[in-house]
Amino acid sequence: MAKRYWLVKSEPDVYSIDRLEAEGSTSWEGVRNYQARNFMQEMKKGDRVLFYHSNAEPPGVAGIAEVVREAYPDHHAADPKSKYHDPGHSEEKPRWFMVDVGFVERFPEVLPLPLLKGEPALEGMELLRKGSRLSVQPVAKEHFDHVVKLGRGKRR
Repeated sequence: MAKRYWLVKSEPDVYSIDRLEAEGSTSWEGVRNYQARNFMQEMKKGDRVLFYHSNAEPPGVAGIAEVVREAYPDHHAADPKSKYHDPGHSEEKPRWFMVDVGFVERFPEVLPLPLLKGEPALEGMELLRKGSRLSVQPVAKEHFDHVVKLGRGKRR
């Protein structure tokens, strides 16, 4: 199976690329959107992930992660004390899933969303579509490669 590419969003005050770098890996839990959940279920070990800081100033791509564990039931959904609890989720019939991602690389600077929007090579990228709010989304290989090139400081 060919490697796929993704983008995940996190508010840096909740979970940042710096924290991922310090911890090495983390579970990507709490996704409560069906389309984003379905994308997570498609993620395979070794897939590469753009780590996006949302609700930040500026919002943008902060680095690269990698899927290190494929989708498994989100145990937070079964915990009544968790903010991610969902009474419709059960061990027998899980509704929500999570993956584990590992740190790969932090860019020297966050690639701000306005810069990405100005890149003709990124035309059609889901992140740049008006109203795109998914916290987990697929990324075309050519878009992933271009963002990485920009993130490493090779602008144009």
